[in-house]
Amino acid sequence: MENFTFFNPTQIEFGAGKEQLIGQHLAERGIKRVMLCYGSERFKREGLFDTVSNSLTEKGIELVEFGGIVSNPLISKVRDGIASARANKVEAILAVGGGSVLDSAKTIAAGVSYEGDVWDLFTGKAGITSALPIFSIMTLAATGSEMNLFAVVTNEDSKEKLFIGAPALYPKVSIVNPELMRGVPRDYLVYSAADVIAHSIEAYFTATVHPKLQSRLVESVINTVIETTETLLDDPSDYNARAQFAWAATLALNGLTIAGCAGFSYPNHAIEHSLSALFNVPHGAGLSVIMPAWMKWYQSRNPAQFKRFADSVFGVATPEQGISALETWFNKIGTPTRLSQLGIKEADLPAIVENAYINARTFGIADTYNLDVLSTILGSAL
Repeated sequence: MENFTFFNPTQIEFGAGKEQLIGQHLAERGIKRVMLCYGSERFKREGLFDTVSNSLTEKGIELVEFGGIVSNPLISKVRDGIASARANKVEAILAVGGGSVLDSAKTIAAGVSYEGDVWDLFTGKAGITSALPIFSIMTLAATGSEMNLFAVVTNEDSKEKLFIGAPALYPKVSIVNPELMRGVPRDYLVYSAADVIAHSIEAYFTATVHPKLQSRLVESVINTVIETTETLLDDPSDYNARAQFAWAATLALNGLTIAGCAGFSYPNHAIEHSLSALFNVPHGAGLSVIMPAWMKWYQSRNPAQFKRFADSVFGVATPEQGISALETWFNKIGTPTRLSQLGIKEADLPAIVENAYINARTFGIADTYNLDVLSTILGSAL
């Protein structure tokens, strides 16, 4: 087991009704004016806006609205948010929604104090030294952004989907109430399941050092996601399943499962970001296509861990059977496993490969994931 530092300052408030206390959490930190980031108007129609607004008003906190954030959030929208945050002199950013809303909120929080264009933070032209305090109320479990220091945004002009990460981007408080996730559509539930599994397997398979304890943690997360997804597909109102799914999503990417690991990378995300950037596919749907194809290409490089995965997650004997079982499960729950299901054709592959190679360089894995390798992986996913 490698030496490590585990640092995660985010306060998680988990459970029913916790969103009613958001005003208290901001007031305790001296916040008087906050920007409220959200996606669609459903947030208002279903009453959550009133709950949040009332909680803030009771504590004397002024609210500045910033809605209309979309899945695969766009840098142009983030720029609008930064301008609004500056004009309204907000003191904090509150995200209410899923990972896309929180990614946008984090980027706005970082961009307010940066004098240049916020995209510089993604391309490495500038670093993140400070950010406005960030708070979140999650209505979708998938990305783990509620308890980590990362944000991912798409530049629609350059067709790049890149990430930033800095300690300043840890939310101060994240509220996770599984009841708020009851209305998640079936397709986004299964996309979320694929997303959580992808977060879990990246280091699990690619690390040069991966202690058994960490492997067991990852397998527990994946088994929980599989079990609770099936339960929720049958009964979306099952609070216990919803709660366990939500907490598994948080644990998959809050740094806990990679503590003591070394030499790992995120190739599935590097490749999928190109699908989202070029074709605006849902991130989890893209991952459920990429994962089996990548696993088939990669498994010979770590056969012992793939055998462990096959046995511990699906109860089968060989790496090939384990990969097949995961692909079969994705098909069973209805998340795509072929590029053709995303409307992507063979003629589209060269552009995807070129874009993914840029991502591979950004992720520091271009020596392994060269143009030929990316072509092979993507070609097998057609």
